[in-house]
Amino acid sequence: MSNAVMDRQPATDAPAPGSLAHRRMPRWAPAGLALASAALGSGLGLAAGWHSKVQWGLLAAIFFVVGTYAITTAVEGKRQAKDRIATSIVWVCFALAVVPLASLTWTTVARGVKVLDGYFLSHSMAGLNQMVPGGGIYHAIIGTLEQVAFATLMAVPVGLLTAIYLVEYGKGRLAKAVTFFVDVMTGIPSIVAGLFILSTWVLTFGMGPSGFAGSLALTILMMPIVVRSTEEMLKLVPNELREASLALGVPKWRTILKVVLPTAIGGITTGVMLAVARIAGETAPVMLLVLGSSFINNDPFSDEQASLPLYVYQEYMLGTPYSYDRAWGAALTLIMFVMILNLVARAIARWKAPKTGR
Repeated sequence: MSNAVMDRQPATDAPAPGSLAHRRMPRWAPAGLALASAALGSGLGLAAGWHSKVQWGLLAAIFFVVGTYAITTAVEGKRQAKDRIATSIVWVCFALAVVPLASLTWTTVARGVKVLDGYFLSHSMAGLNQMVPGGGIYHAIIGTLEQVAFATLMAVPVGLLTAIYLVEYGKGRLAKAVTFFVDVMTGIPSIVAGLFILSTWVLTFGMGPSGFAGSLALTILMMPIVVRSTEEMLKLVPNELREASLALGVPKWRTILKVVLPTAIGGITTGVMLAVARIAGETAPVMLLVLGSSFINNDPFSDEQASLPLYVYQEYMLGTPYSYDRAWGAALTLIMFVMILNLVARAIARWKAPKTGR
């Protein structure tokens, strides 16, 4: 290459004036700024004598957002700074949501594993002094499984059929009235559902406390969640699928059964599992209708019965170190129960979902 051509080459790699190229912060800058903010927030918190780590975290979050905006403005300009500060706020909100959840999970696991073993899962509190170590939650597991199972068997068919009516058939005042009452039922406190069943099933009909009475109250709480989640999933099914099936002469009921429901089965199953998780931890209706028991009761239609949420409450109210350990162990078991249900729901959803191929 001649010297004349070389002389015409730019001496540096700097962008020409008016070019679209601009300075950018390195990729590690957000992580480094987050670490620096955490260190600064912790240091100032210690210097100020703050003993709460929550205060340290909030101070670090403020430093992170403000520092991101200031540094990005100086390096990349105000336009990129606005984008980065929005991203920073999203990350801060994510941390504010995850940290309490992680802390709760860690505390439950750390304290629950002290008593969680085969003996704890396979024995009840019958004949044992609750003020001393020992005992288990087998009777509470049986009660929870039966009460949640009966509530699911009653709530899921009614909720599913109601959602199908609202999406596929519902028009006019009746559909609006059903939607209104479903919305109202979604916000009903659990104690109100328990009082309703207490005044009707127990007091009016004289059936007495039982696990099935608790299932009736749990059904009231579960049904609107199933309706709402199923309704939203059915609305996501493309109308082209319905129209294609109907154009082939398939009846509408068969289109719903063979096309619409299989397409939305993943979301429907997830909604049902959310509803199950919602009622599995309810305590107020169980206190009113099931009453609790230290003995194993396999019959949900007669006499008092235990449940895991009620067991946790009763053991915690005893106020002894051993009862606290049993309460944490039962709480960990309840969390594991909900997690297993979610894993099963995901497996069923993947198995039943429409197969796609290339």
